[in-house]
Formats: sequence, C-alpha cells, structure tokens
Amino acid sequence: MRNLSRRQKAAIIVRLLLAEGVKLPLADLPEALQGELAQQMATMRFVDRATLRAVVAEFVSEIEDVGLSFPAGLEGALSVLDGTISASTAARIRKARGVEFTGDPWATIAGLDPDLLMPVLENESTEVAAVLLSKLKVATAASLLGRLPGPRARRVAYAVSLTGTISPDMVARIGRALLAELEAQPPRAFADGPVERVGAILNFSPAATRDEVLTGLDEDDRGFAEEVRRAIFTFANIPARIDPRDVPKIARDTDQATLITALAGATGDLAPAAEFILGAMSKRMADQLRDEIETLGTVKPRDAEAAMNAVIATIRELEAAGEILLITEEED
Repeated sequence: MRNLSRRQKAAIIVRLLLAEGVKLPLADLPEALQGELAQQMATMRFVDRATLRAVVAEFVSEIEDVGLSFPAGLEGALSVLDGTISASTAARIRKARGVEFTGDPWATIAGLDPDLLMPVLENESTEVAAVLLSKLKVATAASLLGRLPGPRARRVAYAVSLTGTISPDMVARIGRALLAELEAQPPRAFADGPVERVGAILNFSPAATRDEVLTGLDEDDRGFAEEVRRAIFTFANIPARIDPRDVPKIARDTDQATLITALAGATGDLAPAAEFILGAMSKRMADQLRDEIETLGTVKPRDAEAAMNAVIATIRELEAAGEILLITEEED
C-alpha cells in the first residue's frame, strides 16, 4: 500500500461503502469535516485493488479493536440518553451549557405525546402549525387536525398547501424553535389532563356508576361534565364514532368469543351498536356471528358488560396505534 494519509483512507472507505449502497449518516459530522471529506474525494481518481484491500483490512482491524464508543459532545450524549431522562432535564442541561440542538428536531417532536402538540396548533401562526402537521405521521396529523375548531382547522389545512416553497433550512429552524419551547415546559405529574383521566376511568366503570358520577358532575361543574361526556367512549357510542370500514379490523383484533358475548348482551339501548357492527361485516361473517349469538342465548349483564369493555379496549388500542380514527362530534 502506498503512503496514504488518514483523510485519503477515510475517503476510500466512504466511497466504497456508498458504492455498496450503505447509507452513511455523514450529516451528523461537523460541517468542517464534511467539507474536508468532500474536498479530499474531489482530488482522488483511481485506487488499485491491492491498495483498496490494504485500506479495508486496516479499517476492519481498527473497528474490531474498538470495544465501546461514546457520542461526541453533549448533544450526542443527550441523544443516547433520549427516553431515559426527562425532556425537561435535557432542556435544563442544554440551557445551562448553552448547547443548541443539532440533530433532527422533527424526529424528536414526532415522538412526543400528541397532546403536547395541541397548544402549538392552537396558538402558533397558521404557517408554523402547517409545517408541524406536514412533519408528523398522517394518522397523528389527522387526529390533531380533527381536534381543532372548524375555522382554525380550515386555515391550517390551507396553509399546508403553501408550505411547498419553504426552504429545508427554515423548516429545521422552526423545528428547533418548537422543540426548545416544548422541552422548556414544566413537567406534569400526570400524562393526561383531568378530563381524559376521568373519562378513561368512567369508560370501564359499570354503567350505573358512570351515570351516577356524571349526574353528580352536572351539579358541581356542568362544563367539566360535558367535556368528560365527550371524552367517554362506550359500546353505545360505536355507531356514531366508528367508521364502518374499520369494523372488520376491530372484529379481527377482538377475541371472537368475547365479541359474540358483547353482541349477544347488547339489548335495549345497546342493540343499535350490535346491529351496526354486524351490518358493517360481510354477509357471511355476520350470519355466522348471528348463529353463534343465537346458540349462546341469554348473557348475564355482568358478563355482557365485561365483554363490551373488552371490545372498547381493543378499539382504544387500535386508535392509539394509529390504525383507526374515531369520528369526532364535529365530523359527525
């Protein structure tokens, strides 16, 4: 192997890996190093096979001697610790050291609880809100947009159509600014708000308990009671909140015996929900379930309520995974 500098050897390895289709995270390198690499590669032409084999052998030898590597700089350390320390702690460390976030802020923002992003959509300019929606997963963006008031949702949706001319640098700056703002928020003792917590508890409470609690909330705080009602999703809400096209997916993810018990026990005011589920299935599947329901006969109210709660739990899991979307009252 002729006398090659370490920069030349690095350029050879990078060129070889790129030729093999390996995607290298070179953007994570300092800009100065990226520039030096590009300049070095620009000065090189051909490398014979013997030299290439020698450079690769030396590279592999050095890699095998490395037992463990740590990220360079504080930002790299915070990236490794992401998910193991709180966002507020990371924000305090950055602020104390004057460190600016240098990774991809949108990757971090996309992993945040959607509820944390709602204030951005509600209070920031429509342009910033449009950029945020454009950088999120489609299911998450659709869910957040559906929670906005109609006029605001329309303005933000229209602003999305104007984001095509925004430069990547501007999008990155917006992401860093939003992430700094979101990380600076004080930590919350509870992940969900009071409405969501009460709604989740009442979701799986016996119907009699749920009605009694809501009646009491009406007397104490009618506004809060109405918000809790909107947060509650029970078996009776299925026809109004579920897209019929999602019913087969819900049925597949629910234990069949549990689904049959829930449908068999859905009588009286709950009968429309059972008919909605059966009507959204194929005729063959619906007829098969009707035969199973007839064979099962009368179901104890306690067993029926437990089965219905299991169906609701499946729906909530599918919604959380972004596989289905619940229809909001505004959409309805």
